This record gives sequence, structure tokens and C-alpha cells, in this order.
Amino acid sequence: MGIFDIFKKKEPHYDSTNIRVQDLDVGFVFEYDLSTWEVEAIYEYDWGDDYFTREFKVSNGTLTRYLSIEEDDELEISLSQKIKVRTLDEELMKTLMDRQKPPEKITYKGVTYLLENEASGYFHDIAKGDTWEEFRSWDFEDNAGKHVLTIEQWDEKEFEASVGITLKEFEISNILPASI
Repeated sequence: MGIFDIFKKKEPHYDSTNIRVQDLDVGFVFEYDLSTWEVEAIYEYDWGDDYFTREFKVSNGTLTRYLSIEEDDELEISLSQKIKVRTLDEELMKTLMDRQKPPEKITYKGVTYLLENEASGYFHDIAKGDTWEEFRSWDFEDNAGKHVLTIEQWDEKEFEASVGITLKEFEISNILPASI
């Protein structure tokens, strides 16, 4: 590296004329539901067999949400918020610890969610380096596939839950890179 290399601009990892949701990075902003959101953090999930997904912690200045991106056969996007596990069912944590199996169906705020997937994986905060944490996840969806609910087990007695909706790529617009 020469002395003047520090002044060279880094090439972006995306097409600057066509920034897509998969190109999001810390500091990027985008429009969703008549509000401007900023990416505050990026989390990566390793599900094994070279299959990875990403989640972006985003904020509009008032609310914090989690934008999940999964590219399998097609692009799947969801926007979720954290909720307390006990609001789903007061006995859910005990059931999960005792049986290591969630109920097949959960009703939350009038929406019935059905168990879709159970997986174990590893998680890491990209900004914090290569420290990975093991966890277990149970994913639920309503019959229409519009509403999603996830329960995660991080330790023997540590559980987190989130509830959200699925989005289409076009619902996220005006993506701009971080200003320097």
C-alpha cells in the first residue's frame, strides 16, 4: 500500500445506479411506509451447509425494527419488532424448557400463527467480528404468509420473540448509501 492509497475511493460492493435491499449496509437509508429508516447494525446467521441470512437493525428515529433478508429460491423479506415471550403465552418459556418443542399454533393479537420451521444455527454481529453464538429458532406464519412470528432460544433459559410482516422488495424504496 502506497502513501497515496489512503486517498483512493473504495469501490462499492453494489451497483450505485441500482441499489437493492440486498446491498444495505450500516448507515444506508431507505423509505418504507412513508418513513425514512437508517441501518444501524447488521447481523448474520449461519444455518449450516453454506446457507447464510442477514438481518438489519433499522430505526426511523422513533421505532427500532429488524429487517430480515433471505435469498433461497426467491427473495424473502420481513420486518419485525421484538416482543416479550410471555406476551405470547405465560407458560411458553416453561413449555420450551421442559419439552424443547413449541406448540404447533400460537395466537397473538388476533392472528393465528402456525409452526413452519425449526432450526439451529449461529449468529454474529458483523461489527463485532467473528464471535459466533449458537441458538435455536422456531418460525411461525399465518395461513396467508403475511404475518410472521419467531421464537429464539439463546441459552437454556434465555428466549426472545419477534413478530412482524413479510414485505415485497418494491415496498422498500429510495435506498441511499451512507453519507461520508
